[in-house]
Amino acid sequence: MKTHEEHKLYGPKKVNIALVVVSTSRFKELKLNIDTTDKTIPLVKKILMNKNDIILKTIKIIPDSKDYILNTLDLLLKKKEINSIVFSGGTGLSKKDITYDIIQPRLEKEILGFGEIFRFLSYQEIGSSSVLSRATAGVIFNKVIFLLPGSPNAVKLAFCKIIIPEIKHMTYIINKKE
Repeated sequence: MKTHEEHKLYGPKKVNIALVVVSTSRFKELKLNIDTTDKTIPLVKKILMNKNDIILKTIKIIPDSKDYILNTLDLLLKKKEINSIVFSGGTGLSKKDITYDIIQPRLEKEILGFGEIFRFLSYQEIGSSSVLSRATAGVIFNKVIFLLPGSPNAVKLAFCKIIIPEIKHMTYIINKKE
C-alpha cells in the first residue's frame, strides 16, 4: 500500500466542517429577514448529503468586513469539534475581496498545491479567467482552512475534486503524532 493510501486509511473516520459565506449582499438579506439568495449553502448541503464521514457542522453568512472575518475565524478556531473551515467569497481581485488578504497571512502552513490544482481545474472549465482567483488552503491550529471563490460552481469544483477526496488525509497529516 502506498503512503498516501495508508494516510487515508488511518485518517479520521469523520471530519466536521464549518462553511462561511462571505457576502455583504447575502448578509444584508439576513439582516432584513429576507430569504437569502445564497446558492452556496444549499449546494454544499446537497454535495455532502450522502457523506456520513464529512459533516457540515456550522454555517455562517458574514459581510465582506475585516472584523467579521477575523471574529468568525477566531470563533471557529476555538471550536474543538470543527476540523476544517471553508470560506467562500473574497478571493478575487476587487476592492471588496478581502478574505484572502485577512486570512492568508495567518496561515501557519499554506497548502500551495490546493490553489494550483484548483486554478488548473478551473481553467479546464472557465479558461483563463481562472487566474483571477486567489483560492488557497492552509493550516491554523491543526485545522484545515480553505479560501474559495464565491461562485457556487467554484465551490462545487473544490469540494468534489479536491476537498472531499483529501480532507481526511489532510486532517490526519496535520494531527499525526510524530
